[in-house]
Amino acid sequence: MQLGLIGLGKMGANMRERLKGAGHEVIGYDPRPEVTDVPSLDELAAALQAPRVVWVMVPSGAATRETVEKLAEALSPGDLVIDGGNSRYTDDAPHAELLDAKGIGYIDCGVSGGVWGLANGYGLMAGGAPEHIERAMPIFDALRPEGDRADGFVHAGPVGAGHYAKMVHNGIEYGLMHAYGEGYELLTAEPLITDVAGTLQAWTHGTVIRSWLLDLLVKALQEDPGLAEISDYTTDSGEGRWTVEEAIRHSVPANVISAALFARFASRQESGSPTLKAVSALRNQFGGHSVKPSGS
Repeated sequence: MQLGLIGLGKMGANMRERLKGAGHEVIGYDPRPEVTDVPSLDELAAALQAPRVVWVMVPSGAATRETVEKLAEALSPGDLVIDGGNSRYTDDAPHAELLDAKGIGYIDCGVSGGVWGLANGYGLMAGGAPEHIERAMPIFDALRPEGDRADGFVHAGPVGAGHYAKMVHNGIEYGLMHAYGEGYELLTAEPLITDVAGTLQAWTHGTVIRSWLLDLLVKALQEDPGLAEISDYTTDSGEGRWTVEEAIRHSVPANVISAALFARFASRQESGSPTLKAVSALRNQFGGHSVKPSGS
């Protein structure tokens, strides 16, 4: 299958390679001339055979809105646009309406897997009309992990459902990461524990708290024992805030997710927290997110 892919950053570039490895033809566009296949969005549209499928993988907010607006002019009736970035779900209906007026379909797709998705596959949460989902299924199947489709892909509902699911996924991620960080700090505080990294590693198989995030925390400690090179300054990219706002709207007591978000805010005012060092290290491990070096 042929696909146009807009945005060849950390995630987009790896997605292109995974799709090519599965036998799909991918034509990518990125403003950086050293990585792009075509010089402009119009050239991308011209290079694709109609009816086209174009996947957008750019930062949420203004960058995504501008891209969708340009695609509404560059594409033709019968084409399909997939927003795979971390857009807020409330942006999806306006995007779908804009494209529908031009006869162009729209899918929103939450993507999880970070920089490891190239090798391991991506967890995918899609929202849109069934006929659009079915049309894009060869792409979804190539990107998701091997095995049963239901273990790595869901058609979560109509337009907006994919990004809503991904928002909640990332809110849960905040809480999980912070729990691991607190456990790491408690282990480091107790003199009886003489091998903190080894203790965490011993939890990675067989225990009820084993997970990929725990594996990555162990990896981070092996690369930087004591996380000495990492500041506890921890950013947030928006999804945790949106999850808390939705919890308020639905009167859902999201105590853990809220606390994890507020702890990130606190990290920017204070220093020296091993918990937040661990959270920052985890964000770098799975997503390639930048960390603030210790002492800066």
